Amino acid sequence: MWIVPEAKVIGWAKERRNIVDDSCNSILKLLSNESNSNAKEVKKVRHAIRTLDDKIKHLERELATSMAVNKSELRRSPVSVSQQVAESKNNRKYLMVIGINTAFSSQKRRDSVRATWMPQGEKRRKLEQEKGIVIRFVIGHRKTYFLTAFATSATGGILDKAIEEEDRKYGDFLRLDHVEAYQDLSAKTKLYFAIAAGLWDADFYVKVDDDVHVNIATLAKTLVSHHNKPRLYIGCMKSDPVLYEKGVRYREPEYLKFGEEGNSYFRHASGQIYAISKELAIYISKNLNVLHKYANEDVSLGTWLIGLDVEHVDDRSLCCDTPPDCEWKALIGKTCVASYDKNCSGICRSHEKILEVHKGCKEDEGALWSALF
Repeated sequence: MWIVPEAKVIGWAKERRNIVDDSCNSILKLLSNESNSNAKEVKKVRHAIRTLDDKIKHLERELATSMAVNKSELRRSPVSVSQQVAESKNNRKYLMVIGINTAFSSQKRRDSVRATWMPQGEKRRKLEQEKGIVIRFVIGHRKTYFLTAFATSATGGILDKAIEEEDRKYGDFLRLDHVEAYQDLSAKTKLYFAIAAGLWDADFYVKVDDDVHVNIATLAKTLVSHHNKPRLYIGCMKSDPVLYEKGVRYREPEYLKFGEEGNSYFRHASGQIYAISKELAIYISKNLNVLHKYANEDVSLGTWLIGLDVEHVDDRSLCCDTPPDCEWKALIGKTCVASYDKNCSGICRSHEKILEVHKGCKEDEGALWSALF
């Protein structure tokens, strides 16, 4: 277990205390001044309070992220190290971070996403700089060990090296210190939110699967329309039965925690795509080690947020069907945020079909670059 170094925590505490003391002294001086009834002095007091609040929030965010990063002992490719360290030192604000959940076996899916809705090269850099939108494929590593008659050897290195090579070519990965396994997506999800919140100071953090078609501008406009909600949880909300029978897909081993057999889950966003606001991402980062992981990552996220003062938004434009559904909606001006096949929990054979979906359901060519968020 990684323990936060005592000296580092003390340093954070001292810095926060010094900021609080200095700012409070300034406020008290202003208040004690007889001229504080003057409009200018009142304005100074308000500015000092806002500055103090901003500094405290910034320190809390950096501390929570530092703890999350150290606890996860981030493991990245050489390319990702330099890129992500640079990002962590970048103090600019972003609109949203889109994390595309992917796996080692999904290179064809990633290539199909790059060929359709995800801007490439200079356009992706322009998207970050001008629109404040960051997009990364999110993946861990794969290390397994087997014992031979002579020594213990590591396998999985070939797969990790393939991702490193792909990252050198495109530079669009976020590497996590997480052993890739379908049954452990809950751990990967909370680690993604914690690390993304530390690297990019964004208003929203999105998780989407690599077999889903997304219209970026429509997604951004949808999220911005909820900008007045500090604790936003948005997606296609559902409440499916808790599966408890052995051998069935999506079985929940801890089904008794949800009541009697046959009960349904509380409402939560479907796992293909959902988004949370900055406050909730920071909450996950701060509580990384105590958030319980259930069998299904969308259920896990729902449990982490169910007891908080969170605004659940059910937006069906995040779960349109593939053509003709999303196509005719686009024709009548109701462009979908995301499209996929419900029966496949994603676009069926997405590396083959996503181009067809993109042609029929994409937003206007200039929508992303002309939009003001």
